[in-house]
Amino acid sequence: MVAERLTLAFSAGRTTCLLGRSGVGKTSLLRWLAGLLPGTQPIGRIAYMAQQDLLLPWLSVLDNVLLGYRLREDARALRGAEPRARKLLGDVGLGERLGDLPAALSGGMRQRAALARTLCENRPIVLMDEPFAHLDAVTRLELQDLSARLLVGRTAVLVTHDPLEALRVGHEVRVLSGPPLDAGPVLAPPGMPPRDPADPVLFALQAQLIAELRGSAPP
Repeated sequence: MVAERLTLAFSAGRTTCLLGRSGVGKTSLLRWLAGLLPGTQPIGRIAYMAQQDLLLPWLSVLDNVLLGYRLREDARALRGAEPRARKLLGDVGLGERLGDLPAALSGGMRQRAALARTLCENRPIVLMDEPFAHLDAVTRLELQDLSARLLVGRTAVLVTHDPLEALRVGHEVRVLSGPPLDAGPVLAPPGMPPRDPADPVLFALQAQLIAELRGSAPP
């Protein structure tokens, strides 16, 4: 059983980061919210970023980012989305790789393309499962900053294993335990994301989160 009598509320227009040890059900929760589990429906108009990049190998980087618009066969929306896709790919450092196939990209580049595709969907609800997991430290910080800016005004739920990442980009942070899945109290770091990773306040809160994770039920 993944969860039993679990109630979670996500603040509208804000980013909630979910932390938890491996196996507690973080990805299952996100897939439930996305309507990807049997018998579930999506919680609204969502964009979903899985742990894997899921790029189609026969499409260019640009066409992968625009895939959702092509599948919906909305020519007008596609025309409007292409400039945004090009801008996002430039923002994530792939502006010179628009025509490349995924096989020509490193793992980190593929992850950046997947992030651009998610943000290009321009949906009010964004679900992200470990979106920065395969990036080097500097690129990870840069894309955390970019995502925090682009998610302003959207309701986002971001799963991560990194307490400092959660504290940098989340308006609210919750530690999950289980199974069955349960959620700890809301932690709201001071200030607005993206926060300075060198802020000593974040280090103190990171220690608090790590203590919570250590005290959570083992998988």
